[in-house]
Parts: sequence; structure tokens; C-alpha cells
Amino acid sequence: MSDKSKLSTEPYKGVRDFYPEDMAIQNYIFETWKKVAESFGYQEYSASILEPAELYKTKTSDEIVNEQMFTFTDRGDREVALRPEMTPTLARMIAARRKSLKFPVRWFSIPNVFRYEKPQRGRKREHWQLNCDLMATDNFAGLDGEVEIVKIAYDVMKAFGAKDEDFTIKISDRKILNTYLQMQGVSNENIPKVIKLYDKMDKISDDEFSSELKKLDAPPPAKDFGFNLEKYKSAGIKNIEIDASIVRGFDYYTGMIFEVFDTSPENNRSLFGGGRYDNLLEIFGVEPVPTVGFGMGDVTIRDFLETHKLGPYTL
Repeated sequence: MSDKSKLSTEPYKGVRDFYPEDMAIQNYIFETWKKVAESFGYQEYSASILEPAELYKTKTSDEIVNEQMFTFTDRGDREVALRPEMTPTLARMIAARRKSLKFPVRWFSIPNVFRYEKPQRGRKREHWQLNCDLMATDNFAGLDGEVEIVKIAYDVMKAFGAKDEDFTIKISDRKILNTYLQMQGVSNENIPKVIKLYDKMDKISDDEFSSELKKLDAPPPAKDFGFNLEKYKSAGIKNIEIDASIVRGFDYYTGMIFEVFDTSPENNRSLFGGGRYDNLLEIFGVEPVPTVGFGMGDVTIRDFLETHKLGPYTL
């Protein structure tokens, strides 16, 4: 058989094979996620990786929809997507049983998700992630719910053996950000564009960032929103700080947002994040449910564990 006729043993670009030693690490991550989520009273759910593509076209980020979604047309002439994230699926499932569910609802899942992006450290075209979401029809989805979600994220990191100085939690607020931009004279039409620009400021040059801000007649990110961190610190979250430049790229966020960062110079990057999204159920024509949640990917967590020599990477 000629070399040209031989099939490659490599997996599809951007995805991974899991040999037994790799599966042992994956299982360790999944088991740690599940143990912490269940300790807060969260119940596990799941769904198919296939969804109607239109589910993501109204509230998910333009970058994911236009550049990163895997889509195809099935034999029934329906446009289908491999899910790029879990939140719209969760919203669909909650909307389907909105009247019969007993709130507050605390759910978690560990789905695999797909995005057609350039494979690099911390990014693959398929990954798994822990999703934890709290949905409530009363005030518990307010500040107390936000504190609970951030505390789960914090406790997961601690369960992996991380010390407070190994990571930091940066918190901001999309609602306050919108008000800030309005007060600075940014038009309602340009606010979403400014937020998307803020979201990619670390990926472009300072000159390009300043030039794009000028085109939108917008200010640089605020230094501080006066966010009150006392409840978070009272919950035992000591390594939390305000960072008004944190915006998150998804269009559905409506309030508090946060990201967790590795502090090691060898892996100084965002690991995962989440926040408040109260209006996502509107696309299904049902009454909104106040919701806070986050998603934590397995790829960035593997890199974190390896960098800090934690878990399976302990020397």
C-alpha cells in the first residue's frame, strides 16, 4: 500500500484521543467537578450535542455564530449545529417545563462542546466543561445567588488543590458597564460594539484598540465601578477583585460577570468565567427566570493543574 493510500492515525484537527492515562486525568477532573457541584445541592442534567442552529443566532456572540459554529443541513433541510456552548440548551429545557419546575433550580452538567477555532494552548475544537446554573423566581437569584455561583467556582479551584495566590477572581457588571457607557455619551447602537471591543482588547495592539475606540466615540474601560465585595469575602472568597474591563463576550449577560485567572507567569490567562443572564428565556416566549451561572473548561483546567503541579501532575 502506498503512503498516499494509507489513512492517517491522527485525530481530527483540534480534538483529542484519550488513552487510558489521559482518561484517568479526565475522570479526575470530572469527579472533582461533580463532587463540588453536588455538595451545593446541584442536580446533573444533559442533552444532545445536536441543536437547531437558530438557537444560537439571537443571544450567543457573533464570533461564535459566524466564525466558530460547526453547522450542517440535515436530510430534512434543517440547519443543525454541534453545540458551541450549553447555556442556550439549558434555557430551552427550562422554558419547556417552566410551569412545572419547582424553583429555585440548581442544575449542573458536563457537556462536550464544539467551536471551529485555531487550536492552541488552552483552546481546542472540542472540549468538555462544567456548567453550574442557579435559576430562581425570587430574590435568591440576586446578590446571594451571585455569591453562591462564584463560591462554587472558588471551591472547585480549591478542591483541585489550588492556593489563593495561584488564581484570582475578577468581577464586573454588564448593567453598570452599559450605564457607564451611556453616561460617557456612547450611543445605544454602539454600546454592543464597544463591549465586543473591550472583550478582545488583550488580543489586539494598543494602537488598534485606541483607534477602534475613537471610531465608536467611546472611552477606555473604567477603573472601578464601586462594586461591593463584602458578601463575597464574607463567604470566604479572599482572592476576588474588581476589574471593570471584564465584559465577557456573550450577548446574553445582563448583570454581574466574573472571570478566574491563573496568576502563574507560565500560564497567565483567563481560565473560565460566568455571570448573570436574566432574559434568555424570552426567545422562547415564556416569562424570564433570573439566572446566574458559569462554565469551566477541561482544557484550561488541565493546563492549570500541570502548571501548578496539582492533582495527577503532582511530583
